[in-house]
Amino acid sequence: MEWREYAEQMAVLARNLLAQDSVQATLDEIAAAAVKLVEGCEAAGILAVRKGRAVTLAACGDMVHESDRLQGELREGPCFDLARRSKDSGERVFRIADMTQPQPAWERYAAAARTLGLGSMTGVLLYTHNDDFGALNLYSRRPGAFDKDIESAGWLLASHAAVALDSARTIDQLEHAMETRHAIGEAMGILMERHQLSEDDAFNVLRRISQHHNIKLRDVAQRVRAEGTDPA
Repeated sequence: MEWREYAEQMAVLARNLLAQDSVQATLDEIAAAAVKLVEGCEAAGILAVRKGRAVTLAACGDMVHESDRLQGELREGPCFDLARRSKDSGERVFRIADMTQPQPAWERYAAAARTLGLGSMTGVLLYTHNDDFGALNLYSRRPGAFDKDIESAGWLLASHAAVALDSARTIDQLEHAMETRHAIGEAMGILMERHQLSEDDAFNVLRRISQHHNIKLRDVAQRVRAEGTDPA
């Protein structure tokens, strides 16, 4: 693919990613776009490491889940290692040109990956200035599917993806905060009407229930809305 054509497709991708209506939809679109746009890519996924555990955030292609599962169980593998490092580590990309050749850094994973039919793979860290989101990993059954140029193509894709993901997460957080505020406001209104409470007293009732029962304030508010009275 010509670089001009690829750049044009990146522009279209950027608009598509920003048009997604949730963080998960954005993650899924990133994985699907990698398969569509990167020559030789047969499957793609986004892997994150949370508290030492491998978590598949998105997958396009059957081999992604199995590869992530193996890396999580073995606690080794290129995607696993890349995802658990931060952008500040300096290691932001990996490329295995031929999985049929020995891989000293990931011997157990490489042996298991060959049984899955993996021939080559590459990955790029997804990050912005403030956050790391995990690793975008590309797979092919054919050895040699990804040459040196894939690193530049991968960087373009990952850069667009990380910015869109950061935007989607920010919007999701804002919407969640607005929903929480609305739920608490309605719950306070119910308590004020039913028990003749002031605004401060109604909020304090919700807060005490939340603290006493170790329940999120938003969940307490939603129960008040559903039951129409003090859930305690």
